[in-house]
Amino acid sequence: EVRLVESGGGSVQTGGSLRLSCTASGFNFDRSEVGWYRQAPENECEVVAGADVSGNTWYSVSVEGRFTISQDRRKNSVYLQMNNLKPEDAAVYRCAAEDSLWLGSCTQRVFHIRSQGTQVTVSS
Repeated sequence: EVRLVESGGGSVQTGGSLRLSCTASGFNFDRSEVGWYRQAPENECEVVAGADVSGNTWYSVSVEGRFTISQDRRKNSVYLQMNNLKPEDAAVYRCAAEDSLWLGSCTQRVFHIRSQGTQVTVSS
């Protein structure tokens, strides 16, 4: 079965940190772009971070400087270190592996391989 298995997430106070992990099962990243997106009930789906096989990374304006994406392609794993969390970061976070994982809205996008999702809650 091809899937992404995610771990991490939870509840923190404003200014706190969390780390998300995501590992591929049943497939390899190969040359896929990997990254993270989030969805909150009152907000649009948003791709917040991505990375490619060359090690290039990109971030949405909303998280740049606070979130760090990293990857270990030998382990087919991708991570998201989230620092200085804000209440507006609260959402369900998922990882994805796609041919192209550009930033921006993902409301109309279909992610062919994505994780199950983990809730991140940030209290003020």
